[in-house]
Amino acid sequence: MRNTRVIGYEDTPRDVVATGNDYAAGMTLPAHTHKRGQCLYAVTGVLTVTTSEGSWVVPPYRALWIPAGATHAVHMGGFTSTRSAYVLPEVAKQAGLPVHCTVISVSPLLHALLSEAVDLPAEYALGSRDDDLIRLLVAEIARMPSLPLSTPLPQEPRLASLCRALLASPSLDVDIDTMARKADMSRRSFTRLFREQTGMSFSHWRQQACLLAALARLGRGQPVTRVAMELGYSSASAFTAAFRRTLGASPSHYLMARNAP
Repeated sequence: MRNTRVIGYEDTPRDVVATGNDYAAGMTLPAHTHKRGQCLYAVTGVLTVTTSEGSWVVPPYRALWIPAGATHAVHMGGFTSTRSAYVLPEVAKQAGLPVHCTVISVSPLLHALLSEAVDLPAEYALGSRDDDLIRLLVAEIARMPSLPLSTPLPQEPRLASLCRALLASPSLDVDIDTMARKADMSRRSFTRLFREQTGMSFSHWRQQACLLAALARLGRGQPVTRVAMELGYSSASAFTAAFRRTLGASPSHYLMARNAP
């Protein structure tokens, strides 16, 4: 599959520009932005995308919608193959696509459309079969359900700094009192401000951060028991139970190839 640079390519006079890329394990694309909204689809590998608003984990056969102008960095958890559709802002708005980064499911139809779109001419003929395919692609992105695979970042500088440090090294062992002390706040003030700025309690946020870190590590082939112990779970079964409650399946089933379109 070809690798395609998007810089300059986004000015193509068409509603959608589609590209395919392969990335080595561990590679990071530094913070950057696009003129268009991006549907970033992970065919293989696990992507971790970060912005000033939070962190998103994208397992295989899921995608992340990134609105136009959102500055984001992308880390590849293993060898990663992607397909991306870059959608003009006015087209994305008309289709009702999200205004914030959102992980979405990928239906068999969306998988097929993205796979086909990367091989279309950049300036596909308007009114042609290719044009119809692109219109259907945008409509299918818009109808995909969102998935709970994000950890929002607070905007208050002290809380944001502490949360970024915890995302870099997540653990269930980090408690509210420790975080409040590091933020130079009372427990009550910390708890109130954290919920106001993230929309969830710190304990919920911490568990979400650990589960998303687990997804990335499992995607790199690390065993469940090792992942559970490193993240502070009491046992592999406790980790699996928490994973199933949040994501609806055990770790092995969630990442299994049979989930592919």
